[in-house]
Amino acid sequence: MRHDFTTLSEFSKILQQLPEFDRVAHDAAQARNGQLTKPPGALGRLEDLAAWYCGWRGDPQPSISAPQVIVFAGNHGVTAQGVSAFPAEVTAQMVSNFQAGGAAVNQLAKSVGARMDVHALALDSPTQDMTQGPAMSESEVVEALLVGWHAVDPTADALVVGEMGIGNTTSASAIATALFGGTATDWTGRGTGVEGDALTHKAEVVARAVAANPQCQSNGLQVLRCLGGRELAAMAGAMLRARVLRIPLILDGFICTAAAACLHVAQPGALDHAVAGHVSTEIGHGKLLKELAKTPILSLNMRLGEGSGGALAIAILQGAVACHSGMATFAEAGVSDA
Repeated sequence: MRHDFTTLSEFSKILQQLPEFDRVAHDAAQARNGQLTKPPGALGRLEDLAAWYCGWRGDPQPSISAPQVIVFAGNHGVTAQGVSAFPAEVTAQMVSNFQAGGAAVNQLAKSVGARMDVHALALDSPTQDMTQGPAMSESEVVEALLVGWHAVDPTADALVVGEMGIGNTTSASAIATALFGGTATDWTGRGTGVEGDALTHKAEVVARAVAANPQCQSNGLQVLRCLGGRELAAMAGAMLRARVLRIPLILDGFICTAAAACLHVAQPGALDHAVAGHVSTEIGHGKLLKELAKTPILSLNMRLGEGSGGALAIAILQGAVACHSGMATFAEAGVSDA
């Protein structure tokens, strides 16, 4: 398997040669689960999450001690269309906040013992306005994919990718519309808080962007190039790198899931190593998760982005794995097994 790429074609070839789930480790984990000191199924979905994690790590009794959270930031030319309640300058300001440890995701990453990294991608050079044509050239999208690819720590044992980018819910809505159909209104939500006429205008911008890029529709990687942003591409690159390294992935919110959907459409099964950390209140997120057949771990009415919901879900996955690997079996505990 390739361990790097220089073109979208080479990236696509990696997508077609992905490592598979370790069924032996999964089955051994299931056998252990059947012997733990609890009634069968008593831990509910935690049992399924633990077995899934074991299968991707190739270890029937693992632990999660080195999770990683990565936040990617990018700016979007489509903000010239007035789609956000905040100016593009906020992206760089929030990057400084991430780096200083002052954002919500910093606190959540710290609470689960996760390493957190921040990557700002050419903030002084926004993508092109996607209502006028492709947001990125092939070289630009490949460069962003590579940032994500190289940002993943090979020693990590769980990964969350998040984002910051004024205008990126508009990008995510356009991606979802192009990939899965329906109207722009079906996929366009409040983002930073727009509503009323401003929300109607935002949906119109999404529709114009999709119409301006007919050549990309139904092609996941071309949708990412034409309607995405650098931070979305970086997230996709990190997601694929995690699969190559067999690092289980926890998806964050709407924007992260839109980036993931591009991989899913490009190569069905590309997200088998991923679970949905949460479902946000953004109108399109639950619909996207249904398209990807992902059941969210949490539903807490969050819509912050940054990787915040995914980071919080690390704690649930850690709990699932800790119970699976640390609990005694009936034989070890000297407890009668009915």
